[in-house]
Amino acid sequence: MVVELWETVKETITAYTGLSPAAFFTVLALAFAVYQVVSGFFASPEEHRPRSTEDYPQPEPLPPPVQLGEITEEELKQYDGSDSKKPLLMAIKGQIYDVSQSRMFYGPGGPYALFAGKDASRALAKMSFEETDLTGDISGLGPFELDALQDWEYKFMSKYVKVGTIQKNDGEGKESAEPSTNTVEEASAEVAHGETSTSIEEKTEETTEKKDVANGDAAKED
Repeated sequence: MVVELWETVKETITAYTGLSPAAFFTVLALAFAVYQVVSGFFASPEEHRPRSTEDYPQPEPLPPPVQLGEITEEELKQYDGSDSKKPLLMAIKGQIYDVSQSRMFYGPGGPYALFAGKDASRALAKMSFEETDLTGDISGLGPFELDALQDWEYKFMSKYVKVGTIQKNDGEGKESAEPSTNTVEEASAEVAHGETSTSIEEKTEETTEKKDVANGDAAKED
């Protein structure tokens, strides 16, 4: 079928142009090349001007990092990238960094999105994506894991702006310290009270002795 169609085309080309099929296609290719060259001379310069970066939509500049000071881990969760109006934050070893410029990595859909809005020290040290490792607790880590965490911390310190720290939950410590202070005060009061009582007793005994001596002297005179 294909052979018959090709033979028909060759006969038609020869009949209408007087050229062989090879010569016909050669002339056709040359004509197309000449057309491209000639049209290039008359084309508008704007059509061939390479588009500059100004022609492409530019992303909005990021707002300057806002210093948050000391916040809780619960408050840090609000900056996980789910709200585009808020900065994207994450923490390492209790230090909070603004990673908004790397939203493609730490924002929603990014490879490290799980770390956003959290202190991911343990997860970074172990390169783990387990939910149980998304914590700032680094107890029990080996030397290699601690070295890896140190590398991550250096990277964040050099690349991102520190905007705050995670508030430590030392409520229990404060509560335990107050009773001990009260105990010391009570003990001091007891000691002072004991010393006062002893002084009173000594003075009473001394007064009694003096009275006895005086009574004895009076009896002798009589």
